[in-house]
Amino acid sequence: MLQFITHESDKYSIAEEVQMAIEGGCRWIQLRMKDATDEEVRNVALELIPMCQETDTFLIIDDRVSVVNDLKVSGVHLGKDDMDPLEARELLGPHAIIGVTANTAADIIKYKGKDVDYVGLGPYRFTTTKKNLAPQLGIEGYKSIVDEVRKAGVELPIVAIGGITLDDVSPVMSTGVNGLAVSGAIINAPDPMLYTSQIMERLMNITGK
Repeated sequence: MLQFITHESDKYSIAEEVQMAIEGGCRWIQLRMKDATDEEVRNVALELIPMCQETDTFLIIDDRVSVVNDLKVSGVHLGKDDMDPLEARELLGPHAIIGVTANTAADIIKYKGKDVDYVGLGPYRFTTTKKNLAPQLGIEGYKSIVDEVRKAGVELPIVAIGGITLDDVSPVMSTGVNGLAVSGAIINAPDPMLYTSQIMERLMNITGK
């Protein structure tokens, strides 16, 4: 399971980034435009919707619940300072994908029995794509958190995020997480489409899907 997170680039438009990720085999896109207005996010999302629909790709939007609701995209990712996910669920309905951000086991365990679909856990290492970065977890951090969360009976899918590259796929997946979110490593690769396909291939070899 690979989620590609958009990020401003000097080389590509967001639509170009997403097109390359999709062509590389990714079927889960997060549109993330932290400093943009709702209208700017809406306009970019309208560019992405057709290419996602044509390829059966999930499109979720970071934070902007109202835009998600208006455009009826697949769902939303909510940071710790964004709308409460249960409130978002009431607005978006039962079929929306709702993801939340976590940095610790306690962050995840509090969602036990709550109606959220996945947790983005990180950061794995330092990344320039996010401000106000929480402490880096590393391999041992992921192992410890996944172990604690599963022992607490929480089976929410956990997606590792934060500075992850192609070389990290196998070691990070070995910690027990269910998927990866990648942004800068794909965008900054010499061939983003090829890089995405290489990540997808390694994930396929590990998970069989």
